[in-house]
Amino acid sequence: MSLAQGSFYSSDNRTIGLISLAHGTSHFYHLVLPPLFPWLKIEFGLSYAELGLLMTVFFVVSCIVQASSGFLVDHKGARPVLFAGIGLLALSAVTYAVSSSYLGLMIGAILMGCGNGVFHPVDYTLINHKISAKRLPYAYSFHGVTGYLGWALAPVFMVAIAELANWRTAMMAAAILAISVLILIWFNRDLLTDDAKERQASNLANARKEDPNHQPLGTFDFLKLPAVWLCWLFFFFSMVAMSGIQSFAPSALFKTYEISVASGNFFLTLLALGTAGGMLFGGYLASRFAAPERTVVICLFVSALMSVIIGAELVSATLIPTLFIVIGIGLGIAAPSRDLMIRSATPQGASGRVYGIVYSGIDLGASVGPLAFGILLDAGRPNWLFLGVAFIQCLIIFTAFRVAGSIPNRPAAAS
Repeated sequence: MSLAQGSFYSSDNRTIGLISLAHGTSHFYHLVLPPLFPWLKIEFGLSYAELGLLMTVFFVVSCIVQASSGFLVDHKGARPVLFAGIGLLALSAVTYAVSSSYLGLMIGAILMGCGNGVFHPVDYTLINHKISAKRLPYAYSFHGVTGYLGWALAPVFMVAIAELANWRTAMMAAAILAISVLILIWFNRDLLTDDAKERQASNLANARKEDPNHQPLGTFDFLKLPAVWLCWLFFFFSMVAMSGIQSFAPSALFKTYEISVASGNFFLTLLALGTAGGMLFGGYLASRFAAPERTVVICLFVSALMSVIIGAELVSATLIPTLFIVIGIGLGIAAPSRDLMIRSATPQGASGRVYGIVYSGIDLGASVGPLAFGILLDAGRPNWLFLGVAFIQCLIIFTAFRVAGSIPNRPAAAS
């Protein structure tokens, strides 16, 4: 490798690291509040419904901001939007820490939703524009892994500080963490330079190399593309299934297999670790195979099969941890190929807008999934949680084929 190539890849690695750090911070903030619910319930005299409403507001606001911030990314550039998002996360934690009423907590949830909503449009715009094509699968892989690490770190971090001091100190520590990340990214901001006009001109020039008659999309023309809404459905269904498992798998396993709730929560950790490991291997696979939808379909089929085995009670309780790990590995391996598939479906010059709309499906799915699966458990059908997850994963498989078939200049995956 020449010196120039080494320098180029070093720049790629640092850029991937900065973007992934920001992504991990956003996922960390997903779970700064729920671990503190026991403290908040006592101090403010809140019901579980009132505590749950804080998270509903967070996801609804994040959904709206995510769908709209992509327009800002495409017109003003990704870097300033990223700075604003991290700053809003820090401000939300400070707002929580000084709150003296439920209204203050609600304002914190709104601010946190505003901050969280910018990350996917920003991250994927920067990755697609700043990272060399050969390293994109690895960038997607590492980006996804840091998200899961953020989820894993938050409960331990928040509860440990709350027990050593109090919940307000834990929130201030979360704010300091976000501010530290913001300072680090600020001092390395040259790696994230993003001139929106230059990016648009580059995208247009690349598109006209392939098609001399290509005309740039209007601001809202991308909304007419079936691939965009198929990708949205992909993420919506994915998060409905994942949020159902995260919310109720321990309870469902207790009622179906008499597995303790503590063990059920540990199985969720195993699933998350399996997903993180799968993402690392998935980056390698995505760089080797030209049809990412095939990897997605195979991995989701395996995960769906494991869910059916659990839901149909075809195994003993001792095998459940292994099946959870396999489910996680399948989801993780599929993730980088999924991101490549969606990149292929994204029209030139509309990266921020498309990712903003597509990833808003995650927030909406997170608000729908727990309600839908909670109804199944209330109806006395705990095993239907896993059967329902398997059914939804089959819908995701169908959606993946439809996305592949709708990409211009590519044959349908089924062919």
